[in-house]
Amino acid sequence: MRLPGEILLVAGYELGHQPLAVAWPAAFLERLGYHPAVMDVSVEPFDAMRATRAKLVAISVPMHTALRVGVVAAARVRAVNPNAHLCFYGLYASLNAEYLLGHGADSVIGGETEAPLVDLVRAIEIGDHGAVAGVRTREHLASPHLRRLEFPVPSRAQLPPLSTYVRLERDGHRDIVGYVEASRGCRHLCRHCPIPPVYGGRFFAVPRDVVLADIRQQVAAGATHITFGDPDFLNGPTHAVRIARELHAQMPAVTFDFTAKIEHLNAHREHLPELASCGCLFIVSAAESLSDVVLDHLDKGHTRADIVAALHATREAGIALRPTWVAFTPWTTLGDYREMLDFIETEDLVDHVEPVQYSLRLLVPPGSLLAASPAMRPHLGPLEQAAFSQTWTHPDSRMDHLQDAVTTIVTRASERRDDPAATFDQVRALANEVAGAPASAGVSARLGPDRRRPPRLTEPWFC
Repeated sequence: MRLPGEILLVAGYELGHQPLAVAWPAAFLERLGYHPAVMDVSVEPFDAMRATRAKLVAISVPMHTALRVGVVAAARVRAVNPNAHLCFYGLYASLNAEYLLGHGADSVIGGETEAPLVDLVRAIEIGDHGAVAGVRTREHLASPHLRRLEFPVPSRAQLPPLSTYVRLERDGHRDIVGYVEASRGCRHLCRHCPIPPVYGGRFFAVPRDVVLADIRQQVAAGATHITFGDPDFLNGPTHAVRIARELHAQMPAVTFDFTAKIEHLNAHREHLPELASCGCLFIVSAAESLSDVVLDHLDKGHTRADIVAALHATREAGIALRPTWVAFTPWTTLGDYREMLDFIETEDLVDHVEPVQYSLRLLVPPGSLLAASPAMRPHLGPLEQAAFSQTWTHPDSRMDHLQDAVTTIVTRASERRDDPAATFDQVRALANEVAGAPASAGVSARLGPDRRRPPRLTEPWFC
């Protein structure tokens, strides 16, 4: 197991970023004298030679899209190397463990995965087939590993260069972006989020020196902007602000973005001006819906009024807010959907919302807290294991048809790289047509094609 390439770490997708979920396990293994190979099938072809050499292939699945890509990669591994130990690790490995173990995986690891992965490597190395703490197999059950780790600096040298990945688009330029995490897990228990079933309201801070060292190595590799990929950067606001301060002090030209709850943007609004002065360009926040009924069913911890307050707070600080939406839920009415579009126009958010957001449908993965919600049960259908989600049907059939049609619009628009304002106009025209309402004035002509757009990343997908 210590020869180069006998361990292969495979990444499927991390929102277009260089995969930290491979760089960190690589560092843990290298610290102990192993020499893992890596492969990122989101940006490079599947390498059968690397797969053939491996005794252990560990596939990172931190999100739904990564899992869909990962099972395809696993099938290709099995085709060229049927004797390799095949492991899935990450958030969506835990949620879909039953399916994965029944369809070719030898083991599954969730939570803070690096320590159990290292222990699995050691067990394979010595031929120990017994239970490994934190590693679930067909023979041995195991809960997600939720203990604090001693983090090394992520190992990125073998990964494709940062220039291969997502860019920051600002003022007509596209800059190279790095990706770090200052914390993992989340304190909150939003019912629709995949994190609570695994982390149960816990989060773990990454030491500041490790985060800053990772930023420095990515800046040395060409990054001028950093995305903090924490589920919520403000879970630990003191920790977050200290990192932002030190980042700005050490690398004052580097800008950054992060994700935070609406609730936290309001609770910690006093920090927003300083974060802006340290280089924060924009914040992604899961607004999800303007309907307080929907927000209550999702247990989001905020209201429509809170969304408005967070929008004003970020604007006052000089930071762009990029809200994300779950546009279709069983409780979202056609009026709610049209109101969301009106709000986006009225608040000048057309260029702050990626068009794919207009189509996103509530995802109910295995183990989701939503599945136990009395409000959700009447709408739920069977679990489609191969799709890694539980089906549901809207009580108003028009909404399901609208979601399908909007998905077609935004997919085609993305393929053509259409102006997001033109896509917005198409979506709203369709929503008005379904509602039997008069046409609304288009925004694309008013905004114009040469307008200055707020800073954004070139990768629009969020799930």
